[in-house]
Amino acid sequence: MPWTLRPAEPADVEPIAELRAVVMRPDLERLGRFDEHRVRQRLRDAFSPQHTAVIEANGTFAGSVALRPSETDDNGHWLEHFYLAPALQGRGLGAAVLHTLLTRTDADDALVRLNVLQGSPARRLYERHGFTVESQDAVDVFMLRLPHTAQPVIP
Repeated sequence: MPWTLRPAEPADVEPIAELRAVVMRPDLERLGRFDEHRVRQRLRDAFSPQHTAVIEANGTFAGSVALRPSETDDNGHWLEHFYLAPALQGRGLGAAVLHTLLTRTDADDALVRLNVLQGSPARRLYERHGFTVESQDAVDVFMLRLPHTAQPVIP
C-alpha cells in the first residue's frame, strides 16, 4: 500500500488525539487506566507539530508518529505518538514507517527510546526492530535502541 509521511500541522492535533483514544483504549482498559478525557488531553498537552509526522496511506489519514530530541541524551530521540488506524494494523505499514525512521536515526548515529504499555502487541514490533527493555513498571515498558542495531524484520 502506498504511504507517505508529511509534517504535522496544528490542525492535526484533534484527529491524532481521537486516533490515540481508539488505539490505546483496549490496553488502557486492560490495565485499568482508561479515562475518556485524559487519553485525548495527554496527546493535546504533548503535541509538538515540529517533531510529528502524519502517516497517510492511499492519500488519507492513517496515523501519526513523533520523533523528538531527547532532553537528556545529546544524540538521542524519543519515539512517541506512533498510532495507526486499526484497519491498517498488521499489514506491514507500521514496520515500514518504523524502518524508515530508524534508518534516519542510524544515519545520525542516534539512539532511540520509547515506552509501550505492558502487554501491548506493539512491543513485538519494536523488539523486531532492535529495541530492548531498559526498565519497566506495572504500566509501562521503557525500551532503547542503539544505532545500527536493527534486527532483521521477522514477518
